[in-house]
Amino acid sequence: MGVTVAIMAQGTMGAGVGKRLHERGAGVRTLLSGRSEASANRARAAGMQPAADERELLSGADYFLSILPPDQAEGLASRLAPALQSLPVKPVYVDCNAVSPQTAARIAAIVEPTGAAFVDGGIIGGPPRDGYSPAIYASGPQAERTRAVAEYGIDWRIIDGPIGAASGLKMSYAGITKGTTAIAAAMLLGAARFGCAEALIAELSSSQPEMLARMKRGIPGMYDKAYRWVGEMEEISDFLDANAPSSDMYKGIARLYEFLAAAEADKPAGNSPGDDNAIRTLDKVLGRSG
Repeated sequence: MGVTVAIMAQGTMGAGVGKRLHERGAGVRTLLSGRSEASANRARAAGMQPAADERELLSGADYFLSILPPDQAEGLASRLAPALQSLPVKPVYVDCNAVSPQTAARIAAIVEPTGAAFVDGGIIGGPPRDGYSPAIYASGPQAERTRAVAEYGIDWRIIDGPIGAASGLKMSYAGITKGTTAIAAAMLLGAARFGCAEALIAELSSSQPEMLARMKRGIPGMYDKAYRWVGEMEEISDFLDANAPSSDMYKGIARLYEFLAAAEADKPAGNSPGDDNAIRTLDKVLGRSG
């Protein structure tokens, strides 16, 4: 008999993980109260069974996976704590969100007093699709208890480290990948503003072709995700709190992604005139528009 996994919520990643687990024989539950119709549709398409309330969601589940925007992670733990407290047998609570080790420790401090085991998690990669799974890292004293998840089509990797190790890995990886995308976007916008964008692209083509190719792949794919990356950059700033210049840098990157998200929201409606819209400017510099 397969395991039972409860998942919150039903975004692209949560529904994608739920669908993969369901397809491989796991029972998958979710909670739809307060969620949008789009979330409900994703849950149904993924084979996620709706629970009536928090207790029904968690009762009899082997694992609970929290897969949410980072600013919602602590609130969800607080919301589920009374139901966890009331259950005689509790699922292993795995926080898979893009949160700092400091936030992961605060979530553990909410979950562990209920008697439930807590595991720190971190997802690297996109939602599961045919032939592919993101890597989901797990750490902490109870991480070994989650090894069975790997039998259901998820690239589940247990690392030797305390609560905070998996989150720290996610923060470090995202800080490099999404941080360099932000730096590239900022410099391309600066070059466009001062009339040297064409010369910059020519120089990158000659001296840094691999870097330019990465920009052309990564920057356009960032546009519709920028709003979700704001909270993640803020968590990375929290992660780097002991090094103030590094922490401040990621606070600035969070504000840049806010700016780019607003530009993307304005573009379809034409609310920003001509090349003053940052996304239009980046598209033009990268040769994606005239």
